[in-house]
Amino acid sequence: MSGVAEIAVMLLIIGAIALLAAPWIMRRRGAGSDWVPGTLLVTGVSPRPDGVTGEQYVTITGVINGPTVDEYVVYARLAVDVNEWPTMGALMDVMYSPKNPEKWGFGRPPEPLPPNEPRGPES
Repeated sequence: MSGVAEIAVMLLIIGAIALLAAPWIMRRRGAGSDWVPGTLLVTGVSPRPDGVTGEQYVTITGVINGPTVDEYVVYARLAVDVNEWPTMGALMDVMYSPKNPEKWGFGRPPEPLPPNEPRGPES
């Protein structure tokens, strides 16, 4: 019977580790390869802190417009450099998941690589 108890405790420990690690793993994944570009219209933003430099947390709300959504309301708390603090009415490039627009981030799709030049016969 003690073998069954040991296995149950091990499963409980593994489950607890997975439960604690899941949010960390999900945050580190970043934008997926299937994310699409859109535009965020900022409709609300927390005040910019005075007398500080570097990244600070900003609470931002707005609406995303893109190929799969039309004025989808989003809300997030993000780390942003104080010199790039968002303002009300700003239009910002974003990438979002077409399956769940709640997953979004600032940015635009990467530029496509130029095609390789065809090579002539080597001499």
